[in-house]
Amino acid sequence: MRLSDIQSKDIVDVSTGERIGNVTDCEINTTNGMITKIMIYSKKGLGLFKKEEEEYITWNEIKKIGADVILVNKKSV
Repeated sequence: MRLSDIQSKDIVDVSTGERIGNVTDCEINTTNGMITKIMIYSKKGLGLFKKEEEEYITWNEIKKIGADVILVNKKSV
């Protein structure tokens, strides 16, 4: 799977059903080539006062990668 394949997908938290954001980058383990974390760009807040944030989700928190969305469980974050 390429980074470009997952960048267009929405990230959704399965515990709340909330759309978190989109994938902007990832961290790769150089010894085995596996993705360890994905970086998410999200906007939080209301109306004009939305704050742009970047946060990381570990590969273990990803539950399912579908055709349009990536489901994550962020309870432990």
